[in-house]
Amino acid sequence: MALTIGIVGLPNVGKSTLFNALTRQTVLAANYPFATIEPNVGIVNLPDERLGKLAEIFGSQTLLPATVSFVDIAGIVRGASEGEGLGNQFLANIREAAAIAQVVRVFEDPDVIHVDGKVDPASDRETINTELILADLQTVEKAIPRIEKEVRIKKREAAELDALKAAQAVLERGDTIFSSIDSDKLEMEHLRELGLLTAKPFIYVFNVDDTVLGNPERQQELRDMVAPAEAVFLDAKLESDLVELSEEEAREMLEMNGQTESGLDQLARVGFRTLGLQTYLTAGPKEARAWTINVGDTAPQAAGVIHSDFERGFIKAEVVSFEDLVEAGSKAEAKAMGKVRIEGKEYVMQDGDVVEFRFNV
Repeated sequence: MALTIGIVGLPNVGKSTLFNALTRQTVLAANYPFATIEPNVGIVNLPDERLGKLAEIFGSQTLLPATVSFVDIAGIVRGASEGEGLGNQFLANIREAAAIAQVVRVFEDPDVIHVDGKVDPASDRETINTELILADLQTVEKAIPRIEKEVRIKKREAAELDALKAAQAVLERGDTIFSSIDSDKLEMEHLRELGLLTAKPFIYVFNVDDTVLGNPERQQELRDMVAPAEAVFLDAKLESDLVELSEEEAREMLEMNGQTESGLDQLARVGFRTLGLQTYLTAGPKEARAWTINVGDTAPQAAGVIHSDFERGFIKAEVVSFEDLVEAGSKAEAKAMGKVRIEGKEYVMQDGDVVEFRFNV
């Protein structure tokens, strides 16, 4: 599924360093504004220990995890909504993303220039959000006269105009649509065609040093600052070092820093969840694979991710939960224990379902 998360933030907060670590690619990371002009796209594997277990049970030769796509978008500066710093181009790139990961600098380093002269996470977040809000206000204000006219001639429903004006009120008071207490009341379906930046789900990635990684109280302060969005804490420099090490060496380095999981793995998981995605699993001698679907998808829709013919010719799905399969030790034993179910077209898929589809071509 082609859903991407756009990595945004002020210049020099560690976006490209983070992206390099995420994708193990060599993307320019330089200590000056606008080092990134064109957006770089990388596809990141979603960590999934279940695949190794399935491979043991089925003798699978290959593991194919689900993936998350990240887009590294150049640094936004104050005035981007008015075109500062090639802002319009960058905002257009953000518009293509399904969710926004905003990198916020918390680390202190005199050798890395801060565009505003000081490290202030709250101020940096406000700068980025203000530019996104102003860009959305321009979009909404331009759309309202057109929608009003279309409502008058019965080409649109009044509810669409109401949703637009409600969104305008949220933006005018300086709130993002995603974080607004009114967001549940807004008719998001009516706003979708405008591609509003602040209506997208947000993740905040705090680029920290070890003084914050080891300080739960400071982390909680930062979490409270960005709620209801999710927060991930990582040291982009450390993450860059980790990807150069063997698995065992990386684990040892994480343990030395008091961590059980890398920040990149956390970000991939949070990003996947923020996009409203989940996985189901298939396995056999050739491969054990995680397939990406939307939360709430039915069995035929899930089958269609493998091939459109599977959805069109869907008959039924043979389903066992991953936990039940592992407990049984084999598919045959799971069947003997009554843990394997036959589900029809109305079945709503659950994360971790191990599935075999039956279909007519």
